[in-house]
Amino acid sequence: MVSVRDGDEMAIEEAVTRLRVAVLLLARRLRTTSAEEGLTPTQYGVLATLERDGPLRAGDLAETEALNPTMLSRVLGHLEERGLAARSADAEDRRATWARATASGRRLVRRLRRRRSALLLERMDRLDETDLRALLAALPALEALAGSRAPAAVGAGGEPA
Repeated sequence: MVSVRDGDEMAIEEAVTRLRVAVLLLARRLRTTSAEEGLTPTQYGVLATLERDGPLRAGDLAETEALNPTMLSRVLGHLEERGLAARSADAEDRRATWARATASGRRLVRRLRRRRSALLLERMDRLDETDLRALLAALPALEALAGSRAPAAVGAGGEPA
């Protein structure tokens, strides 16, 4: 197995910086699609998780999204105000709350996923064939680096969130 410690330290540091900057710039551009819809990245993440994974207990949703319960409550409140999510008490445990995406919320997530995919396709079309082939060949490594799910488990629209 190749270790980043096996190479030239300066070259590795430069490669890590270049990768970080490229990923952050691309993520920033993709995030603008949810901002255009009036959603913060956290609100979109919660809504996309609800759309992908179905109704979830608030505690499980908070854990999945790495949010504290107070922040999740605020996010769900905002999504509820916009008619994108709904909360309900657990029938068996009244202390627990379930959250789900509404039909409007599911449509919004699907629309944003299509816009994000279109943005990526547009940018990929600008690449020369050599860079495009390199990008496609690097996908398994990028997925492993991101710790993403197996392709069969990826949600509708081709992205986990």
